[in-house]
Amino acid sequence: MRDINFILKSDGNGVYISPIDKDGNIVNIYDKVSNFDSNTLRLLKKLREIERKTFFFDWNNLERRVYLNENIELMEYLKEVERLKNIDLESINWKKIEKDLKPKLKIFEKERGYLAKLYIDEKEEFLVLADGYILIEDEIYQTDIDTDVLRLITSFKGEITEDKIEEYLTLIGKYDSFLEIEFLDYTIEKKEEHIPIIKELILEKITSDNSLYIKVDLKISTLSCHFLNDNNLKYGFILKKESKKIEKLEIDTSFLKRAYDEIIKIVANYKRKSEYYFSDGFLILQEELAREFIEKELVKLSREFRILGTENLKRYNIKLGKPKLKIKTGSGIDFLEGDISIEIENEEISIQKILSNLKKNSYTVLSDGTNLLLDKDYMSRLERVFKIDKNKKVNVSFFDIPTLETLLDNEIVSERFEHSKEFYNGLNSLSNKNSNLPKVKAKLREYQVYGYNWLQHLSKYGLGGCLADDMGLGKTLQAITLISGFYESNKKKILIVMPKTLLYNWENEIRKFNPDLDYTIYYGTYRDSNLLQNTDVIITTYGTVRSDIEIFKEIKFNLIILDESQNIKNINSLTTKAILLLKGEQRVALSGTPIENNLIELYSLFRFLNPTMFGTINDFHKTYLLPIQKERDEIVFKELKKRIYPFILRREKKEVLKELPEKVEKILFVEMSEEQKRVYEERRAFYYKKLNTQVAKEGIGKSQFHILQALSELRIITSCPELNNSNLYSAKIDVLLHKVEEGIANGHKILIFTNYIKAIETITNELEKRGIDCLKMSGSTKNRQELVDKFQTEDRYKVFVMSLKTGGVGLNLTSADMIFIYDPWWNRTAENQAVDRAYRLGQNKTVFSYKLILKDTVEEKILKLQDKKVELLEGLISDEGTALKHLTKKDIEFIFGK
Repeated sequence: MRDINFILKSDGNGVYISPIDKDGNIVNIYDKVSNFDSNTLRLLKKLREIERKTFFFDWNNLERRVYLNENIELMEYLKEVERLKNIDLESINWKKIEKDLKPKLKIFEKERGYLAKLYIDEKEEFLVLADGYILIEDEIYQTDIDTDVLRLITSFKGEITEDKIEEYLTLIGKYDSFLEIEFLDYTIEKKEEHIPIIKELILEKITSDNSLYIKVDLKISTLSCHFLNDNNLKYGFILKKESKKIEKLEIDTSFLKRAYDEIIKIVANYKRKSEYYFSDGFLILQEELAREFIEKELVKLSREFRILGTENLKRYNIKLGKPKLKIKTGSGIDFLEGDISIEIENEEISIQKILSNLKKNSYTVLSDGTNLLLDKDYMSRLERVFKIDKNKKVNVSFFDIPTLETLLDNEIVSERFEHSKEFYNGLNSLSNKNSNLPKVKAKLREYQVYGYNWLQHLSKYGLGGCLADDMGLGKTLQAITLISGFYESNKKKILIVMPKTLLYNWENEIRKFNPDLDYTIYYGTYRDSNLLQNTDVIITTYGTVRSDIEIFKEIKFNLIILDESQNIKNINSLTTKAILLLKGEQRVALSGTPIENNLIELYSLFRFLNPTMFGTINDFHKTYLLPIQKERDEIVFKELKKRIYPFILRREKKEVLKELPEKVEKILFVEMSEEQKRVYEERRAFYYKKLNTQVAKEGIGKSQFHILQALSELRIITSCPELNNSNLYSAKIDVLLHKVEEGIANGHKILIFTNYIKAIETITNELEKRGIDCLKMSGSTKNRQELVDKFQTEDRYKVFVMSLKTGGVGLNLTSADMIFIYDPWWNRTAENQAVDRAYRLGQNKTVFSYKLILKDTVEEKILKLQDKKVELLEGLISDEGTALKHLTKKDIEFIFGK
């Protein structure tokens, strides 16, 4: 029998079979074939059959080629022949698949760019034979791999330049479900969030007839929307070198049409439609329209578009470029003053002339007659930074140093300037600063140490700042640490101003964290002004400062702290005017919501913190308020943010979550109104006398019902006096509503627990008056789960008000992360159960629990009694309506006595 080898060869059309005899000659399949074995004979007959059906005509190649990808049935014949070989006459075997195969594209880094290699089963050499069959080295794999896609993917092998890597990844990423991509040590993540898109206006060319060809494009990193559209791509792959990630993002290329429409709308406003038209993706403007468009619109558009191809404007005798700032300064009262000029095309022009010209034209004429279009954004920044005084000198404020640095391109100006930079540079090293913390009875968390370092750094330079941490992160503790530092360094004249509702909170916190401080509360009808001179730390209210400003303004304070500083948000209010008259070397504001409504509030705040920062109210209005609020100028907004950034420190709960305990509990002390205090004192005195008589007569064991009755009525007066007197409301309601509004402004969802149905009605009515959507639930509520589901899933409902007993068991309310116990439950366990409706499995945020306590009432006394008696913590009253446990006569005296 004759020996024959079936050689697999390939060309540009695919892999074909070439029968070769032992002498290397191609076997003529039309010869007599009776002397071959049966399997060989079957294959040769099949090849003959296919050839007869196929028309071959190739003058350059007389060999008739039968391709496997066109005749997949040949693969079954090849399995049976024994002498199947590759081009090097090495035997080819059939591989049994024991695992799923998936092509892998590996991209390696080269000295310049990248190199992509394609592997199957970790082998780089392979050939696609036919659909479902792949030759890898010397083995044939039968696989489910889509071989049509594999042939396409094979074309992606090779070198990629640095600037084309994102386009390459985006093209190959279209097949990421078919293909495993390995790019260095990067990970691929699918992202859903919005990404910044750069709009480009490309001045492509000016033709011989002076027509301007314009092209609009959008860039996402280095990806062009034209590129995405041309390749019908929905997703882009963005390289993030700093985080070693490749982000897969869905990109809406319809924005490209909107960008074109934006330009066309501007052009159409000139009402010369015959002077512009579209051709091959270009917007073409005839010369007259093009010149008007460039001179009137190009600088404006440079705010939104990156302008490319400006060098082509030379044909119109127009240039567009960024001027270079030249500055010669000495030191002056405003930190810098001197001569400042702009260098443009090797010409030097004074900034006074440039700023004056800016008000008249959008361009300036150079000595060679060229019209230079001014970069309006850049020039506007110069106008905001440099102020020209009456002597025609230019001054620069200390607060504009960061912006000035970007304008100067790191040019060194003066020693005074370098000294001022020390403050800003020092802010960058606060995290690494080893502070000698003042002595306070608390272990400050890492972010609180940073807050203290920041306040101390501002103090060193005589600057004020606003600590604007989220509610519950310990602003008061950080402030007391700063006060303690002043106190230790013999700076002992400190004023703390706050709303009256916080007076006793501050007193409580000072006693807790630094009882050695010499403080006094300066407040009330019979306040002693001598205390202002003789006490180191003075705690007072905004109303008291307003009333006694003639006294306060004569005192020089080393430190002034405003708590809830939004109380001075109205620059024209009497309270704000009084606060601004105070003399303080160092000024600090504390507020979870430093700006509630508009930017004027920001001006008012910084008028207190750093009075020279923004100049007059008219200066602020012209420089910031109008551009931001009326013109929506994002550049001015970013500059304002950069200007105030060093002087406002805000950390949200989620930023410092690792540093916080999982559940934070805090007590909010509230002072009674005069009318509430009068009613409470009448009933307290009545029950004090009655219980003393009862206990003396019957003994404490038989007096429990009367004690419970007294406690119940006094509790009603503290938290829900409207239950018995429709004209009287608890002072708690105002504090609660303020905290709820603040919490919502900071992105929290809130639970409020109370024991009284009437209190639920009062609270929900007040919330609704303020436009806050809320839900309520009590013992009579039937659709509890429906309400729970609404609160859990619907973002519109920010507050859920319920009775403590109803909400204390069986509910999952993990969408809430802020809880208010409006009227404390005597049983601490019941309170914990209520808090645990939010603080339970599934909660991924720190839960803040606040207990409202009315100052100088039975609530505060029970709280103190619980702190003294551990046994009593588990329940002074085991449940509502049951007898008191373990109360002594001394306890009764403490609770109901004066």
